[in-house]
Amino acid sequence: MIENLGPLSAISLSESLHTSWEFMHKGGVFMIPLCLTSIVGLTAILYKFLALSRSRVIPDRLARKVVNFQELIAADRVEPVLKEFEQGQSTLARLAAVAVRHRGKPQRDIILAVEASAREETSRLHAGIGVLDIVITVAPLLGLLGTASGLVTIFQGLSDAADHLAIARGIAIALNTTIFGLAIAVPGVVAHGYFTRRIEVLTARLESLLADLAYVCQKSSAKG
Repeated sequence: MIENLGPLSAISLSESLHTSWEFMHKGGVFMIPLCLTSIVGLTAILYKFLALSRSRVIPDRLARKVVNFQELIAADRVEPVLKEFEQGQSTLARLAAVAVRHRGKPQRDIILAVEASAREETSRLHAGIGVLDIVITVAPLLGLLGTASGLVTIFQGLSDAADHLAIARGIAIALNTTIFGLAIAVPGVVAHGYFTRRIEVLTARLESLLADLAYVCQKSSAKG
């Protein structure tokens, strides 16, 4: 029985691919831009998942070092941390490096310097969100365009009472493109909301860590 699962799985996969191809084929020419839109949307989602990973924004190990920065200075173990800041392998490291470069200055001056750099880092965090905005907007519109095209075909078929194939073809185009357009847009909306919320959470965490670091740096003259 277990040995038969292989051929059965292959048949099921073949049928699924055939059904998908039929669905795409019946959708007509508008399936081409919809497929391209889905590829762009999927690429943007995967990119944001990687770009907003904790290791790229706020590594836990580095965050603990920032929290304990005062203790590291007192124990004269701050040099490796400063080097890690300068390497700039994460958003926190790059912004912490700015704060450390202004150490010894008033806290307000340090915060202003960090905020200036944070604007650039914020734009990096939002990179790709605009692409998702476009996908979310364009996909349903392309689906509706396919629907309108299908309806035109239907009306043309109605002008010839015997041409039932034209009517069926128009219905298929209208329904398939609409479904596909919405199927692209819905995950895009969910991903957009998730990424936007994650950016807000990460930004709030960065602000908290850097405010504490700025307080330490204003009275620190640690050598970098």
